[in-house]
Amino acid sequence: MIIPEDEAELADVVAGADAPFAVRGGSTRGVPTHDRILSASGLRGISLYEPGALTIVVGAGTPAAEVEEALAGENQRLAFEPMDHRGLLGSTGEPTIGGVIAANVSGPRRVQAGAARDFLLGVRFVDGMGRVIRNGGRVMKNVTGYDLARLMAGSWGTLGVLTEVSLKVLPRAETQASLRIHGLDAARAVRAMAAALGSPFEVTGAAYAPGGDGHEVLIRVEGFADSVRYRLGRLADALGRFGEVELIAEEDISARIWRQLRDVAPFHGRPGDVWRLSVKPSEAPGLAARIGADEVLFDWGGGLIWALVPPGTDLRARAGRFDGHATLIRADDETRTRLGMFHPEPAPVAELSRGLRERFDPRGIFNPGLMGSPAEG
Repeated sequence: MIIPEDEAELADVVAGADAPFAVRGGSTRGVPTHDRILSASGLRGISLYEPGALTIVVGAGTPAAEVEEALAGENQRLAFEPMDHRGLLGSTGEPTIGGVIAANVSGPRRVQAGAARDFLLGVRFVDGMGRVIRNGGRVMKNVTGYDLARLMAGSWGTLGVLTEVSLKVLPRAETQASLRIHGLDAARAVRAMAAALGSPFEVTGAAYAPGGDGHEVLIRVEGFADSVRYRLGRLADALGRFGEVELIAEEDISARIWRQLRDVAPFHGRPGDVWRLSVKPSEAPGLAARIGADEVLFDWGGGLIWALVPPGTDLRARAGRFDGHATLIRADDETRTRLGMFHPEPAPVAELSRGLRERFDPRGIFNPGLMGSPAEG
């Protein structure tokens, strides 16, 4: 494993490379790897934090927990609530902020606040030729017109190695509380979540998850204590037509529930493959029935389905054509190789992706074979 200590060393390593690298941060997200690992974990530290400006600038290798601790000291947070994959994947290591951005890792609050990429103000990265690229700087010719931050968020290290990220942060909520409704089937649960999300009460989480004797709907509200109490009361009245509504008023209990949902805790330690499907919420019940999963968890009001299936299942074949995509999150190496982690891109999108890789990584140095990039050999 090669672990450069600064950006200049990283650029030299890449410029002199004669074979591809597997690019890694904290190695927590279960991406297949090989012997030539290029780790950004040495590029760490908070170089600028201005709480009054709601802005933080961080080395890509900085542990996400370190960033969150610094923000908590100023009563602020990463509003996009990044998931920790370690429990689901059985991985070790420590999630880094660069890995969070590279994978666009976002949690249940995305339904209200937005995704990781929506809080990304700027980036620095090393491209496949060893050149340092940054927003607003004349370091590389002909990059004008590219939204570099949005290109890098969700690129999984296939376009370059992040060295630094600038993020917008937000104040922490004074408190939170939740509502729970038992005994709904998937279709009725989606209608209940849609009603909550369509209300004026600023819901920050809506999920349908295994719990008790079946599945349960969970709705979260955050903010000032009096406001949370009022909004939850109004929501409970509005949702009563779907079933008996239980109030979870204790902040610590509500917070623990949503951490577990964020990290897909119901699937931890259970055998089988795990897929994540992005769909229209209204299509979630029908699609969930079609794939025949052992267990499902709906997040974002049904716009995201987590599915637990028997090992080796080709869930994309079971699902057929649908308006969305399916990503293989947990499986053995044989299944990952056979099915691929990411949903095949439509031809026009695949052509755009190839053009971007040719622009930023013309030698195919970074994460070959991932996201449709050319495979090694």
